[in-house]
Amino acid sequence: MFSRLNTVSFQGIDVITIEAQVQISSGIPGFSIVGLPDKAVAESKERVRSAFHSMGLSLPYQRITVNLAPADVQKEGSHYDLPIALGLLSAMKIIPSDCLEDFVALGELSLDGRLAPISGVLPAAIHASSLEKGLICPRICGGEAAWAGEITILAADTLLSLLNHFKGTQVLSPPEPQLEKDNTFSMLDLRDVKGQETAKRALEIAAAGGHNLLMLGPPGAGKSMLAARLPGILPPLTPSEALEVTMIQSLAGRLNEGKLIKTRPFRDPHHSASMPALVGGGLKTQPGEISLAHHGVLFLDELPEFARAALEALRQPLESGKTIIARANSHVSYPSRVQLIAAMNPCRCGYISDASRACSRAPKCAIDYQSKISGPLFDRIDLHVDVPEVSATDLSRESSGEPSAHVAERVKKARLNQHNRYEALKVPFRLNAHIDGELLEKVAMLDETGQKLLKEAAEKFKLSARGYRRVLRVARTLADMSDAPSVLANHIAEALSYRRLHFSA
Repeated sequence: MFSRLNTVSFQGIDVITIEAQVQISSGIPGFSIVGLPDKAVAESKERVRSAFHSMGLSLPYQRITVNLAPADVQKEGSHYDLPIALGLLSAMKIIPSDCLEDFVALGELSLDGRLAPISGVLPAAIHASSLEKGLICPRICGGEAAWAGEITILAADTLLSLLNHFKGTQVLSPPEPQLEKDNTFSMLDLRDVKGQETAKRALEIAAAGGHNLLMLGPPGAGKSMLAARLPGILPPLTPSEALEVTMIQSLAGRLNEGKLIKTRPFRDPHHSASMPALVGGGLKTQPGEISLAHHGVLFLDELPEFARAALEALRQPLESGKTIIARANSHVSYPSRVQLIAAMNPCRCGYISDASRACSRAPKCAIDYQSKISGPLFDRIDLHVDVPEVSATDLSRESSGEPSAHVAERVKKARLNQHNRYEALKVPFRLNAHIDGELLEKVAMLDETGQKLLKEAAEKFKLSARGYRRVLRVARTLADMSDAPSVLANHIAEALSYRRLHFSA
């Protein structure tokens, strides 16, 4: 007796088709799973055996062999429970084999036969759709799978309900797509930040063009406060972006009840985070913080306190928008198109500019502290802004700043200018922060005055090629914010003012 059923394996964001082959034959009774299974897959036979017992079924007293093909691909995770159980039911002639031919199945079994939630259902559903097959998954993941499009989805609470469905004694209703709640009203408002007009302007520019931003200032100046209010001025995710973000969250097992994510991610890991936590990796090559922040914000507070190796590992993803994790037994990639917002003190005590509070090691402490961040990493940050200490006079005044809603409208308008331009040029980019090469030269063409200003600045302050291009990108964003068709000298001048050319005490 033999049966086969399609399931999936995950390698980063990629989904691979796996065929679960089940054979019941004569010989010494036993239950073995082959095809490079990990510990969770090997233990599947005990969960399947117990789930069958809860339904009043027992495994045949024969030799049961389950092969997960192709056999040279490592199989990880508990989602193989359901395809193995369904394959066994088919091989035992309890479920007709033709009922399973047009489905991809994945799900974890509880000992009492319930189907537990698993990660990766959305990418699996999209993969099943590309194969023109349906999907079998746990009921709690059905809302997530429904976003894959017009495919047949069987989302069940228990293995018994699936069995009854195939027997025709029960009908499983199709799941409805689930959407995350709108949390716009719970977002923090820029109006709460008193003073810091220059930093607010830099934050708006960063939001408008998707640029990386570094804020430098003493403790309590409002750096974290500003960063926390960035999501409130960013536009919501587009449908395609929402699908990408939700797929990554699904693979990481962080999706709330299978609901599609609408708001941009905001990740703020603690400075004790390891390199695998930031860029991804670990035993099962999970996405790191930079991938979980895809199409959103990665906020690194107290930047020099992060491990240097972890920060240096961010350099390539920040440049390419993709994280590639290479291991001896795996090579996976995750999308990592993020907006980096970093904050740091000028020195360890933070009061280098105030002689009455600075430590006795000043100014050497500032040089040592700032040298923890490499030049190449600083070079990848488009905007550098000083966030000075707020005076008592400013703190005592009533909040009179501009609300986030007004700033968000300007950001939306600037992003629309970029979207229309790049759509007309038929290029895949949508933000100025992502363009480079000939395209950048084309959209940020300078007049004679602007060319002269930028050339003189590049020569005087020894701008690197990357720094030169990033000044152009910021200038293009400033032009979009003012509805200017071309980049002018005043845009170049303002972009240069946000370019920290060196650090000093």
